[in-house]
Amino acid sequence: MKKALKITVIVLAVAFIVLQFFRIDTTAPVTNPADTLAATTDVPPDISLILGRSCDDCHTNNTRYPWYAQIQPTAWFLKNHIDDGRRHLNFSIWNSYDDKKKAKKLDEVCEEVQSGEMPLPSYLWIHHDAVLNEGEKKALCAWSQEAAKKLDKADK
Repeated sequence: MKKALKITVIVLAVAFIVLQFFRIDTTAPVTNPADTLAATTDVPPDISLILGRSCDDCHTNNTRYPWYAQIQPTAWFLKNHIDDGRRHLNFSIWNSYDDKKKAKKLDEVCEEVQSGEMPLPSYLWIHHDAVLNEGEKKALCAWSQEAAKKLDKADK
């Protein structure tokens, strides 16, 4: 029994070490400043702070990779979340969306925040500063709904 346990531990340790050679790409995609949310939409300073603190790591091309992004397989999990977040909503390519899609995404921002789905609970385990209090949720919703209404009016 002891021998089997020892072999298992050694095999797992070697596998963990080998995994470290398979790194994720942390290179930031090129961002055109004219395509960003801030370039085309009025974002008040308080909302900009909320977005920067709680959303930007997964929903812009400006991801700040933490220390654990260097450890596999945690980094693969993290990279998957970032890619998925950018696929759903990327404030770095905001101007590439048409007005109808922008309005829909802004409505979804409020829905996701109010339901507690965003920021992801798994993100909040380590990023405690990204937790949104009720006041921040209300401010973010009020801003996103107002910005969506402006887009809807402009679209008509």
